[in-house]
Amino acid sequence: MIGFRAMCRFVIFQAQLFIDFAKEFMSFSESKWLNSTCPHDCPSTCALEVESDEQNQIKRLRGRKKHPYTDGVICGKVANYAKRHHHPDRLTHPLKRVGPKGRGIGAFEKISWSEALDLTVTALKESVETHGLESVWPYFYAGTMGWVQRDGIERLRYVMGYSRQHSTICVGLSDAGWLVGAGEKRGVDAREISETDLLVVWGGNPVNTQINVIHRFQQACRQRGTKLVVIDPYKTDTAKRADLHLRLRPGTDGALACAVMHILFRDGLADWAYLKKYSDDPQGLAEHLQMRTPAWAASITGLSVSEIEQFAELYGSNPRSFLRLGYGFTRSRNGAPNMHAVSCLPIVTGAWQYPGGGALYSNSGMCPFDVSEIKGLDRLDPSKRVLDQSRIGPILCGHPPDLQGGPPIKALFIQNTNPMVVAPETDLVRQGFSRDDLFICVHEQFMTETAEMADVVLPATTFLEHDDCYSAGGHTFFQIAKAVVPPLGECRSNHWVIQELAIRLEAEHQGFLKSEWELIMGMLKKSGYQEKIPLEEKSFEIDLDLGFEKMHFLDGFCHEDRKFHFRADWTYWGQANQEMPTFPDHWEVRDHLSHEKPYRLITPPARWFLNSTFNEMSLSQDRLLSPRAWMHPSDLKQEGLENAGQIKVGNERGEIEISLEANEEVQPGLVVIEGLWANRAFPAAKGVNTLTSADVALPNGGAVFHDTTVWVRAS
Repeated sequence: MIGFRAMCRFVIFQAQLFIDFAKEFMSFSESKWLNSTCPHDCPSTCALEVESDEQNQIKRLRGRKKHPYTDGVICGKVANYAKRHHHPDRLTHPLKRVGPKGRGIGAFEKISWSEALDLTVTALKESVETHGLESVWPYFYAGTMGWVQRDGIERLRYVMGYSRQHSTICVGLSDAGWLVGAGEKRGVDAREISETDLLVVWGGNPVNTQINVIHRFQQACRQRGTKLVVIDPYKTDTAKRADLHLRLRPGTDGALACAVMHILFRDGLADWAYLKKYSDDPQGLAEHLQMRTPAWAASITGLSVSEIEQFAELYGSNPRSFLRLGYGFTRSRNGAPNMHAVSCLPIVTGAWQYPGGGALYSNSGMCPFDVSEIKGLDRLDPSKRVLDQSRIGPILCGHPPDLQGGPPIKALFIQNTNPMVVAPETDLVRQGFSRDDLFICVHEQFMTETAEMADVVLPATTFLEHDDCYSAGGHTFFQIAKAVVPPLGECRSNHWVIQELAIRLEAEHQGFLKSEWELIMGMLKKSGYQEKIPLEEKSFEIDLDLGFEKMHFLDGFCHEDRKFHFRADWTYWGQANQEMPTFPDHWEVRDHLSHEKPYRLITPPARWFLNSTFNEMSLSQDRLLSPRAWMHPSDLKQEGLENAGQIKVGNERGEIEISLEANEEVQPGLVVIEGLWANRAFPAAKGVNTLTSADVALPNGGAVFHDTTVWVRAS
């Protein structure tokens, strides 16, 4: 028999084994979940927790519960990102095209990284030797919003002296409209939505694109009975939740804002004490608005006088009113004046003075970091031409004004974007990409339609496989995140590819010699944030919130006179902008309706796509089924299309074929096509940007995706 002491030792031993096992198990379980950051500023830049197993398989993603803004809530797209990360169609090794352009993966053969990089560098050098440095155009955008992986291409551009890029796809118009009034790209901390009495979502659909805004609103609704107003040309998923939905015509937001301000002045709802202290010319504004009556605005917007009066009374009687301004209503030829007009509203009521009051367009302008090493700004040559990314079609087709007297583009190096789908005037883009004398290298995660046109395709990492740092438009946190898993197959990060190209091109800059993490840490130290860096290298964040007084501009707005400017000086962006309205107004420069083109087309984001990202996933496709056009039943009756299942939509730029669906919640006279589907999802591979214009909008450029007139016919 076992003695008592021996038995005790045995029990203790077994207990210790159990404790050790439990510790190991708990440690193993905890190590599965690592912090990360969503790279798609939509604009939420959500803080994430990512679960991976011992085989480096991504299992789950969830919102980080302890993050003060994300608060555990993320969109369905990113919650299902594991399926995208491990998608069977992920590119995992370099490819060289051996067949015709645009024929898919079968037109390529596998090659080594060394061969792929050598082919690319040889083509870049040949282009420079024959046509000069500006014949090479590094082209990129926001497939990732991480500063290192997105912006490192600029360092290569500046060091080598290649053609520069004017990034106009997204915020050119909205930025100008906000800055001309407020002077700096920041606003109220979005966490204050929980403290507001009235949330006005203007030109956005946060159910589709900013789920955290809806989360905050629901909190406010439960705690304060907060009301929601949505201003959008059709009943979006967000508008379906609203207490009031103003279904105005596209591009008429400035008229609505002016009429609301007219009523605020008329009915004694303007805060004159605030206006005199914080604005440049309130008396001049009030006089200017005397003729901008509700009846005047109703004739322009398609709203009724009573709807305009109702909104103005609701807004003016709630000092704690929070304007959440989207990008959608600015993607029009008059988009910048529209943004300026709408941003004037909380100045007239003095809403900025109150918790939960004021406005937020974007807080991405409040990042006080030195990015010179990341971007290579010390090597920027301002004499190099700047090409408008929205006009890539005309540029590649050799349009003389776009080339500015310089050489044609003979080589493209593309990261983080899919211009064959995303850029306007798709037919011109396709024509340019089809040139036999144009070399194209695309660094991508999937065989996009842009990659299909390339000569060399390089496999790219996802955000889970590389280090990076992220600012946010929708909140105040700057986030730094390390890789969660090693790269899949032979995938390499944008930064690694830029480094390798620099070596072969003999491009010298200290930024090429550092890792992603070294660049990030160096930036923080040079910017005076060394004390914010944890001793251990891991993912972390910095709250850039400036405090109530500064976030609400109570210390003054960001012009020299410290005033908000009702009088807009558009000549800051050039003298050609003198024709733009000085005071807030409706500026009628939109694409002209006519007998031949009687409908306006808008192309807002779908819930399960993010531009062209996620449209390779069956999850997204199955939920949305197929591209469809929504029109009001009265328009279908007028066109004799009540029973049409398929229609053609077109204008002078081309035509597309698409399924048709009657929708009473769409503004009459409007065609709505949600989601940036791949061109190949449409008959004849003609996607929606076949119809949109690459026109340059004042004052500083910007894509006009929601300012398109079209005809509609039976297929």
